[in-house]
Amino acid sequence: MKSNYKRIGNYIQEINVRNDELNVNNLLGINIDKFFMPSVANIVGTDMTMYKIVKNGQFACNRMHVGRDKRLPVALLKQADDVIISPAYNVFEIIDKEVLNPEYLMMWFSRKEFDRNAWFYTDADVRGGLNWKDFCNMQLPVPSIVKQKEIVEEYNVLVNRINLNNSIIQKLEETAQALYKQWFVNFEFPDDNGKPYKSNGGEMKYSQDLGKEIPKEWKAGVLSDIAIIIMGQSPEGESYNNDEIGMIFYQGRTDFGFRFPDITTYTTSPKKKAQKGDILLSVRAPVGDLNIAIKECSLGRGVAALRSKNKCNSHLFYLMQTLKSQFDASNGEGTVFGSINKADLYGLSTVYSENEIINFEKQVSVIDYKIKYNSVQNKILISLKELLYAKMTKQRSSV
Repeated sequence: MKSNYKRIGNYIQEINVRNDELNVNNLLGINIDKFFMPSVANIVGTDMTMYKIVKNGQFACNRMHVGRDKRLPVALLKQADDVIISPAYNVFEIIDKEVLNPEYLMMWFSRKEFDRNAWFYTDADVRGGLNWKDFCNMQLPVPSIVKQKEIVEEYNVLVNRINLNNSIIQKLEETAQALYKQWFVNFEFPDDNGKPYKSNGGEMKYSQDLGKEIPKEWKAGVLSDIAIIIMGQSPEGESYNNDEIGMIFYQGRTDFGFRFPDITTYTTSPKKKAQKGDILLSVRAPVGDLNIAIKECSLGRGVAALRSKNKCNSHLFYLMQTLKSQFDASNGEGTVFGSINKADLYGLSTVYSENEIINFEKQVSVIDYKIKYNSVQNKILISLKELLYAKMTKQRSSV
């Protein structure tokens, strides 16, 4: 550790305020992505007076599973109202906020290198707990409070922009999903007069295959009628590398991000390939997760690629989202889809009109372009966040 780094324990103190009077009932947990979230714990019959109170500006952490998860769940509470957390968690606060800024410390906790260092300190238990003393002995640079605030301000500009983009993306996605449902589930696509088809007397017919009525000119078919499907096949292990040699390789859903996968691995011996813009589908548990290939890539056994036969990949993407909801519903009923094979994937039921698919594509592809634009922008902003994290390591402690 650099000589100018300081012990975290020099700047924090543990807090142990219990919910003795039961004045606080908002129970939260801590996500491994380092934010507070609603707790999923069963608290029926639990003595809530033992739970710890966290106040605005205080931290909470769960040191119990660092070895297992290779991450330390720790979060800074920014809301005004008090919350309670598990009595097994630690609550702490900064002793002097004019010496160490809470948001600066939270930035330090958010670094991947911090989690790797925390994992190094874990004990030999199966879960790999992190001792409180070892946590306090971990170190960080503590520049002047003015410099800390400058770094935090830069960071918040990036985070706020990312959050704004995510909000825009969510609204765009909801709009596209609603449009798909209107056209292909409720059959309220525009008729020749621009009015909703079904509710304005559009002629329907009964489909024996689907067990429901569909528009007269539409077809009841299977996924392979409208999509080219490529099942993945893993290359030889020795062909893998992280040095950008060969073709981008995706093994499965672990590589998936929001809409577009993260590029971490390459192969010099690709077996099955996807084109730029192909839809990537997780075919191993949980089945149904989706991403979109941003470049030509090699596919492992955990993923398949789908390509619209009439170049309407936006329609195909939202169709696959509706199929994913079917998988999720079945999983909720206890039927876990461990995998889906080629025959089952090819034979997934669907209903379609080639003309309406094309008309839908014209509208929704504009929405998808905006989603892609904001998603790409977020990847750039996240890269800038990483640069700020690196900048922190170069600061010289002033105290």
